[in-house]
Amino acid sequence: MKIALVDSGIGLLAAAAAIRRARPDADLVVSCDPDGMPWGPRTPEDITAHALACARAAVEHGPEALVVACNTATVHALARLRAEFEPGLPVIGTVPAIKPAAAAGGVVAIWATSRTTGSAYQRGLIAEFGGAAEVHEVACPGMAEAVERADEAAIAAAVASAAARTPAGTTDVVLGCTHYELIDDRIAAALAGPVRLHASADAIAAQTLRRLDPGTPPGGGTLTVLHSGRPAALQAEALAYPQGALLTAAARV
Repeated sequence: MKIALVDSGIGLLAAAAAIRRARPDADLVVSCDPDGMPWGPRTPEDITAHALACARAAVEHGPEALVVACNTATVHALARLRAEFEPGLPVIGTVPAIKPAAAAGGVVAIWATSRTTGSAYQRGLIAEFGGAAEVHEVACPGMAEAVERADEAAIAAAVASAAARTPAGTTDVVLGCTHYELIDDRIAAALAGPVRLHASADAIAAQTLRRLDPGTPPGGGTLTVLHSGRPAALQAEALAYPQGALLTAAARV
């Protein structure tokens, strides 16, 4: 089986690593956009154009499923991607884990990019899945970019800023950007008290494998990397995170 993942940058590592852990044989195509990253500050139309370009480059490699491993791209481009590629190719989006975070009815903070925070999409998810929980949105400007650069000082500053703006008494934090899952240990350490973190990677992996045709043959565990459509190696910054190290260690040529 071959599965393609699309994101502006290395945020897709979390979902790719979850798929690799579930199916070590899966051939992975990771298609990111270092020429256009970050997507967050762009207009919805521009985000859609960049996501489509990355997806089209990945689809040329013949995947059986396409994962939009980016919250921002899911918000703005998922419908357009599905219109182009489905039903022939399943397209799986990224949904922040608001429903499980709110299930206990506590105080929930959603950490997300500035573009996603306050969006009609996220507000709709809160209305649908927030239940009795007290839900707060926390914008995290610069955090995804700091993770992309593996800039430890910038990561620490962005995490500290978001933690300071997270309401006291928060019981659950939703990691509403795939980049944030790469630094969940730093985020957990910065939050006061026993706070549960909720990520999306494992759910994305499970949904992707469910969407595959039962007759899909096993793969060879290979890794193909595309940078703005060009064949490339996984960027050095990716190796600063366990998920990137897992992908490179496990990949077979």
